Amino acid sequence: MILDEFKTIKSEGEGYYTEKRSKFLAFAHHVSSVEEIKEILARYRKKYFDARHVCYAYMLGPERTEFRANDDGEPSSTAGKPILGQINSNELTDILIVVVRYYGGVNLGTSGLIVAYREAAADAIAHSEIETRQVEEVITYTFAYPMMNDVMRIVKEMQPRIISQIYDNTCEIKLGIRKNEAEQLRNRLQKLTFE
Repeated sequence: MILDEFKTIKSEGEGYYTEKRSKFLAFAHHVSSVEEIKEILARYRKKYFDARHVCYAYMLGPERTEFRANDDGEPSSTAGKPILGQINSNELTDILIVVVRYYGGVNLGTSGLIVAYREAAADAIAHSEIETRQVEEVITYTFAYPMMNDVMRIVKEMQPRIISQIYDNTCEIKLGIRKNEAEQLRNRLQKLTFE
């Protein structure tokens, strides 16, 4: 069975945590590329230019293999790692969590920092709407116009998402379907070609 579902957030979520006058503002975003992440981080660094640290972690892709955690000057593994830990424990992907820290004048120590960043990230996730999405595969099929009824019968039966369609002497239809149904759809369309 092919893994064809993943959990991500639908809406932006904000979280907050305070400890010994240090304030931790957390923001969760749905993201789909490293470029998008860089743009969002640049906006936060500009908006919160007076903050001591802008730490973050992200996870990308349904396989959850592309990720990064950044401590932005905090002691090693006290900020990015606990943020990433929250992403992992909620099994989320295509997500960026940024935690902005305003220093309150009292050092929290490594365990205090880990708790603060973890709780701020957890609060941002708690204020986000989580949804399950399907991993889609896109199939493009080219066929002669007289085959239209046969193609549309398969589309009606399997219910893929129609991304685009061109009807001319040679027709083309682009379909998005759950990854574990893609092979079946491809085989059924291929059969039409050889009938």
